[in-house]
Amino acid sequence: MIHDNVKSIVFMVLSMALFAVEDLFIKLLSQEMPASEIMVLLGLWGAGVFAVWAHLAHEPIFEKALLNKQIIIRTLADLFGALFYISAIVLTPLSSASTILQATPLAVTAGAALFLREKVGLRRWSAVIIGFMGILLIVKPGSDAFSTYSLLAVAAVFCLSARDLATRAMNATFSTLTVSIYAFLALAMAGVCATPFFGGYTIPSAFGIGLLLASLVSGVVAYYLIVLATRTGDMSVIAPFRYSRIIFAMMLSILILGERPDILTWIGASIIVLSGSYMFLRERQIHS
Repeated sequence: MIHDNVKSIVFMVLSMALFAVEDLFIKLLSQEMPASEIMVLLGLWGAGVFAVWAHLAHEPIFEKALLNKQIIIRTLADLFGALFYISAIVLTPLSSASTILQATPLAVTAGAALFLREKVGLRRWSAVIIGFMGILLIVKPGSDAFSTYSLLAVAAVFCLSARDLATRAMNATFSTLTVSIYAFLALAMAGVCATPFFGGYTIPSAFGIGLLLASLVSGVVAYYLIVLATRTGDMSVIAPFRYSRIIFAMMLSILILGERPDILTWIGASIIVLSGSYMFLRERQIHS
């Protein structure tokens, strides 16, 4: 089991690195085409990749059971989560958008207590509250540095936590590949919904097509690695390594995009990481 956990940690870290790279490609793409077009193209291409993957794995591409409430809620939450997060990547610094997104596990814990009636003790509630204080330091409401666009990343956190809660409530027999097809179709629909806000589509250059393909490959491989990580290791051990995504996002945003996160962003990021890691460790203690 120790060997499996070490291997799973490596998969998780590599997955987070590739997700950060995918975000970087999307940020670079936004200089050439509207965010809505990026969502549509990535969504359709991604759905196609997973449809082929599901066919080769003899998994159903559609079945009537996919019309149940949990799948519909998950797909809608994915749609709006993608809409808000990719908009945040495009309109705000990548470093802050990526960091705020890492508060999603905290929101999932709060949602599980409120909506799924899971028992959450005072210590984990404290971690959730402190973690959201970290978000406030990054967003800086009421200050001159505050941007309403930063609330897009916060909205993405709540949508993606709703997606994860719906996933918990899903029938465990649903194929991950099948559900992923509809997650990418939701991304394409998010792009359609965003079209009036981001303007008309453009014909991508060869460089733009290359970035799109690189983003798609990064996202698909990252997804595959995170599935491997969660299937082969102890979730309570590997989950804190999700926060390595912040490190990669910060490095890429500073070295390639020239961003300079301020001290409050660094403090907020540290609070989110510490709060989330404590929460995961506490859950491990409770269930051990």
